[in-house]
Amino acid sequence: MKIKGTVLDIVFCNAENGYTVVSLEVDGCQVTAVGTLPLLTSGEVLSLEGKYIMHPKFGCQFEISSYRFDTPDSLDGIAKYLSSGLIKGVGEKTAEKIVKHFGKDTLAVIEKDPNKLAEIKGISKSKALDIYNGYCELKKIQRQIMFLQSYGITVNLAIKIYNVYKENTEEVVTNNPYKLIDDIDGVGFATADRVANSLGIAKDSVFRIRAGVVYTLKESGEKQGNTFLHLEDLKSKVQALLGIDLVTLEQNFDEVLSSLQLDLHVSLLFVAGRQVVALSKYLNIEKAIASRLVKLKNEVYAIEQDFDKLVDGFERGNKLKFHESQRQAIVNASKSGVTVITGGPGTGKTTIINCICQLFGLHGMKVALAAPTGRASKRLSESTGRHAQTIHRLLGCEFVGGKVQFLYNEYNTLDTDVLIVDETSMVDCVVFNSLLKALRKGCRLVLVGDKDQLPSVGAGNVLGDIIASGLFEINYLTHIYRQASDSLIISNAHLINQGKMPVFNNKSQDFFHLQTTCPEDTANNVVSLVTTRLPGYTKTDMRDIQVLSPMKNGPAGVENLNKLLQQQINPPQKGKGQFVVGNVTFRQGDKVMQTQNDYEIEWMRKNEGVVEFGQGVFNGDIGYVTQVNPQEGFVQVTFEDGRITEYGHGEVSNLMLAYAITVHKSQGSEFDVVVIPLYGGAPTILNKNLLYTAVTRAKKYVVLVGAKKYIAMMIHNNFIITRNTMLKHFLKKEEAKYNSLFGDID
Repeated sequence: MKIKGTVLDIVFCNAENGYTVVSLEVDGCQVTAVGTLPLLTSGEVLSLEGKYIMHPKFGCQFEISSYRFDTPDSLDGIAKYLSSGLIKGVGEKTAEKIVKHFGKDTLAVIEKDPNKLAEIKGISKSKALDIYNGYCELKKIQRQIMFLQSYGITVNLAIKIYNVYKENTEEVVTNNPYKLIDDIDGVGFATADRVANSLGIAKDSVFRIRAGVVYTLKESGEKQGNTFLHLEDLKSKVQALLGIDLVTLEQNFDEVLSSLQLDLHVSLLFVAGRQVVALSKYLNIEKAIASRLVKLKNEVYAIEQDFDKLVDGFERGNKLKFHESQRQAIVNASKSGVTVITGGPGTGKTTIINCICQLFGLHGMKVALAAPTGRASKRLSESTGRHAQTIHRLLGCEFVGGKVQFLYNEYNTLDTDVLIVDETSMVDCVVFNSLLKALRKGCRLVLVGDKDQLPSVGAGNVLGDIIASGLFEINYLTHIYRQASDSLIISNAHLINQGKMPVFNNKSQDFFHLQTTCPEDTANNVVSLVTTRLPGYTKTDMRDIQVLSPMKNGPAGVENLNKLLQQQINPPQKGKGQFVVGNVTFRQGDKVMQTQNDYEIEWMRKNEGVVEFGQGVFNGDIGYVTQVNPQEGFVQVTFEDGRITEYGHGEVSNLMLAYAITVHKSQGSEFDVVVIPLYGGAPTILNKNLLYTAVTRAKKYVVLVGAKKYIAMMIHNNFIITRNTMLKHFLKKEEAKYNSLFGDID
């Protein structure tokens, strides 16, 4: 059956999968149509094929099987189409003026002779050009999104693709669908491969094998943190990805690697006697890090100052006494170009940072403090009373020409004599390399962190490799310096790190365990704790109680807990806007988290009457939904540091509900109250390292929810996935090279 109608209203639109409920005017009657559609605007005319169905709740609907766009033919329809908000410079009044002047020729005039628009009072030639460009852009978007949807690509992802390739979208995707993997965040091999298969690209083509190799190396870096793969492991993973036999793969594998080497895309080298393959990006980054660290270490200038006496003065002024290991860490930082200070909670890292800042300040040196995340930098500022920034903010992160750039780099170095980086275990090799580039010759670098926490989410093992190289001053803090007599959080964290069961004391005021029988019981108890029991006991708003789950899936996993908690904490109600993305609903008032770095998204912030504008929201940033507008298709989020950001169809998939988050996502953060559900799962995930990290995120209260057997299982599981990285290897080579060149020079 075919119908033709004018869009009156977009009732509902799922930006992730394109499912749309639209109200149409068909032959003077109002019809509700449902189905997968591209970006729509009021006033557009749709020719639809499908059938009428009877929905048990919503009544008669037209179920769409196919569609095409037609030109609006009524004056009212043309006016609505122009004033929909998707064409720059045209509101209701301007649209009415244009339609009144040109009648049914309006759209033809805009498309073919836009200069005529300047005949209308209030429309300049530049505004006429804006209207023409906006109209053409809308038509292009719709055409290209329809093309991408024909290959099963969601509306949300299609908009992302269009924003990169613009009018060349169809040409690029048709010529090389695997290019999507490199250029578009969110496009994996499966999506590109589905398009390639539709275009008739053979399973054993060199084209496909090449894409498989690059994708495997990229995924290994981004998901497992590896900066290389052993050759035989790479072959095995690529074979599994492509679904072809080993003989067929090997016929073209060497040719593909040679081609990638010639393109400088990958590098082949030997590490510890075995041949490995690395993306050239990671190889060059780890080489650069090694070179810069060795130079910082060896080119430091001596300070003529008795730092032992200065430390004595700090102790007297602050009425404290440093442990010998803490004192040694401070003195080492004064003498060394690169110093590492590592220790668990309560070992005095913050006090040491304060002392280092004061001592260098007395010597007239400029000290900068930085941390990987907004929460970590805020915590560093609060604990030291000094200004601290995220690494990105310190470096002056900008998004220029579609690429991330930093204001401070090797050509424009930071004006600082000492840089102290907290939570260094979280820093991946890409960010760390950018940071080192911005340090001038002679700058001292102090790296502070907990070597026993989970490694960085991104590629590399920066802190671990620096420690393992044996080339730098490493200061291990083991003496527990900060522990209230009635607090168990710190002492239990250290017990867990030592492979011992934590103490469960009924008299404890801050560390609790709740026994449950199954994952469903665990989930129900977590919801009860967050929404009723803990808010009263801890005097904490339920939205500020953070659930840290080991995994995403399962009854007590992040996804299910977020649904359960949202239903209790922020249920739907009349007048409260909501926006659906896939199987997630965002409502005004929801606690949310950014799930990946977005350097391009814009934000504004009001600070003491001054409005500040900027770009960039980063993985792990937490905020609250302050406005939802499903009609115009955006969600407004206000982050904890005051940044206000609008998420359109193309960006909202980068948000997740954050009543519950994974332990990995909590790195670098501290929360007053932490609830940790524990249940069965893979031993590669449920290990001592993860439990230790989760417990050390809590400042005031910890509640473990689950059977004690799971706690014991994690504590006695020392499994840590070893990352394949080259930094330790390159550090030793750079040190040897430096010594061969300068070792004999006084």
